[in-house]
Amino acid sequence: MSSSLHSARTRRSLAAPMLFASLDRGLQAHLLRGAILRRFTDGQIIQQRGEAADGFWLIEEGAVTIGQFGPDGQFRAVALLGPGDSYGELAVFARRPRIVDAISRGNSSLRLIGAKAFLDALGNYPASMRALLAALSEQLQDTLGQLAGLRRGTNPKRLAGLLANMAGNEEDAAQIAITQQELADLLGVTRATANAALRELQKRKLVTRGYGCIAIPDRAALALFALE
Repeated sequence: MSSSLHSARTRRSLAAPMLFASLDRGLQAHLLRGAILRRFTDGQIIQQRGEAADGFWLIEEGAVTIGQFGPDGQFRAVALLGPGDSYGELAVFARRPRIVDAISRGNSSLRLIGAKAFLDALGNYPASMRALLAALSEQLQDTLGQLAGLRRGTNPKRLAGLLANMAGNEEDAAQIAITQQELADLLGVTRATANAALRELQKRKLVTRGYGCIAIPDRAALALFALE
């Protein structure tokens, strides 16, 4: 494995805030005290579509890929999450079975926050309820924006937007630990199409490809290209 991969970081693929992060810190601490710590190895299934939503997950270490297994058994990723991110809250609110599968990307540590403990405690923190509504609204706007981008954007521009988002707000050069297959899954295209989009971005000197990682020398320039 190259040294460039060691220096790269796994970064979340979503722009919208996660729901747990929007909660009052007192409520966060209360929920964490009763949360169960679980450890997973690379490729291990954390949750499966159709399971009862008995709680939601908070990632402490490592990364998790969210998506669905298709009829052919292949996993199609839709999001990559990292430390501090949470998922599964919507299924808890809806009291419906889970609609996504989740797989550990590398070794990971997560806490399962019980549905009953969460819903019971939430009533004592009205400010957190308002914050949750704001976070949910932002997630919906982000989703609608992605859907609009699927219709109007070229693959290089869509990829530029995804990578710029994963780079976060860093002003310095960023290194993202991600494979071409993962990028293809997140974009909903074939690996060959994702590779062609990467070549276009590299031709424009917006990214540099490494073994299992993508280097972004100027995040602002990459983001600007995505919006042109």
